Amino acid sequence: MADESMEGRRRLVSAQAEDDERSAMVALRPQTLDEYDVGQERIIEGLRVAIRAARQRGEVLDHVLLDGPPGLGKTTLAHIIANEMGGDFQQHSGPALERASDLVGILTNLDRGDIMFVDEIHRLPRVVEEYLYSAMEDFRIDFVVDSGPYANNISLDLEPFTLVGATTRAGLLTPPLRNRFGIFHHLDFYTPEQLQKIVRRSALILDVDLTDGGAEQIARRARGTARVVNRLLRRVRDYAQIMGDGRITDEIAQEALEALGVDEQGLDDLDRKYLRALIDYYQGGPAGVNALAATLGEDSDTLEDVVEPYLLKIGFVIRTPRGRMATKRAYAHLGIDGRPPEPPSPQSNLPLQ
Repeated sequence: MADESMEGRRRLVSAQAEDDERSAMVALRPQTLDEYDVGQERIIEGLRVAIRAARQRGEVLDHVLLDGPPGLGKTTLAHIIANEMGGDFQQHSGPALERASDLVGILTNLDRGDIMFVDEIHRLPRVVEEYLYSAMEDFRIDFVVDSGPYANNISLDLEPFTLVGATTRAGLLTPPLRNRFGIFHHLDFYTPEQLQKIVRRSALILDVDLTDGGAEQIARRARGTARVVNRLLRRVRDYAQIMGDGRITDEIAQEALEALGVDEQGLDDLDRKYLRALIDYYQGGPAGVNALAATLGEDSDTLEDVVEPYLLKIGFVIRTPRGRMATKRAYAHLGIDGRPPEPPSPQSNLPLQ
């Protein structure tokens, strides 16, 4: 299906953060709970109560686990927690903590009330994860030096800290790690109305002249994701500056996004190729994610973590025990004639005796 591998290809509507855009994202990021006034209301109120209670008692905040698709604000919330609690913020990635010695060095350098943020915490190596158990529960780490008859167990006391873990796949967390978090929140996609508020706030910060029609166009194509709506705003701003008078109107936003390959549902080339592979190569499904990944020349984790969540959200794809299936909405969106296959009934999946 694909002529070349798409690994590493930058997608405008990807919710993954690119290294060269992080500084731009920081400028648009809310810094306090009061500034985070759009969406995720239940989470914000829950954190507000927990933070106020911890500060009144003079204690550190319980460990926090944030779950949800990329780009919805997990890192932003971790920064806000650090700002509200008055502790230093340290950010790490689960796959990067390869050795237990890395974790020990980080933990022993934390001061009381510091926030240790671990992104993709479900990808922590098991040997590193096990060191976290006593660190999170008892603020102590135990490790063995030497071996055999010379082995010696050393216990180090840690300053009380708050671990904030972020994951896109909470089901992959081991029960011992998941149970040590006192606060758990799941972030969901934003509505188009909420994204309009976010993009208007970002336009004010960036000093962009954005009309209501322009905000609506950008928000509707942002896949329910705050990170994507801000990225689209910056790209449409560039288009309006060169192709217009700098003002983002409904017409300019529509022209810019169509030129960038983002359709009215927020799908890009990879999304459409995914749907066409499912429909053309597998007759609408069911098809396994590994088969689709091989057809597209893409990594299966990328399809599961980046492409599929939004397609599932808008009802273009469904998951069944036998694989992924395209829906009538996907056929209609792509303008493909034909009838999608019927989802298998529960009885059809029972094993034969």
